[in-house]
Amino acid sequence: MAGPRRLRIGLNQGLAIAALALGVLALAGNPYRGHRVTLDTRELAVIVGTEVDHVTPQTLAGWIIAGATDYRLIDLRSPAEFARYHIPTAENVPIAGLADYGLARNEKIVLYSQGGIHAAQAWMLLRAERYAGVYILFGGLEAWQDEILHPVAPAQPTPQQAATFERAVQVARFFGGAPRAAAAPGEAPAPELLAAPAPAASAPPAPPASAAPAKKKARREGC
Repeated sequence: MAGPRRLRIGLNQGLAIAALALGVLALAGNPYRGHRVTLDTRELAVIVGTEVDHVTPQTLAGWIIAGATDYRLIDLRSPAEFARYHIPTAENVPIAGLADYGLARNEKIVLYSQGGIHAAQAWMLLRAERYAGVYILFGGLEAWQDEILHPVAPAQPTPQQAATFERAVQVARFFGGAPRAAAAPGEAPAPELLAAPAPAASAPPAPPASAAPAKKKARREGC
């Protein structure tokens, strides 16, 4: 029997929901109280349509492994959720506190929440306030856990797929995760892990990126 499936909100869907949420905030008050909030709808359509406003979990993992310091990773969940688990290098800033957190308009800011709706809402608020370098972690924390911490082994992989999965296993273990077994056709991925989480002896080879010299150390999954 297939296991439960989680509904993942796509970026475009999340932004549409966030737009409705902003309408509610305009009536009920918003974290930018006292500021005029405006959106260039044509610019917004171009950004969403070309998907230049998101960072994939794999890209973020590469930045962390390489020790990049040219970004701010903002976790929008509650302090209790953040304490239970958060992505290494993340800073906990609920949406209501974004206005007073002191983010610079020339910084690269990556937002994430559990799925994506809150991140999309925060993205729109920051874009309205003319923060140019704002991005959303595509798929949110759910995608990070599924694709980085616990990738699913491909069934009957080709040599190229096997090589790609081997790297995914190294990345997962770097962050304290472990891969999952492949599912039968029509079923959800099996929850059983193929191996117990174990730290890698060394960082996996980082994908080509213009990352800054290493200055940060990644925390393990229990951080």
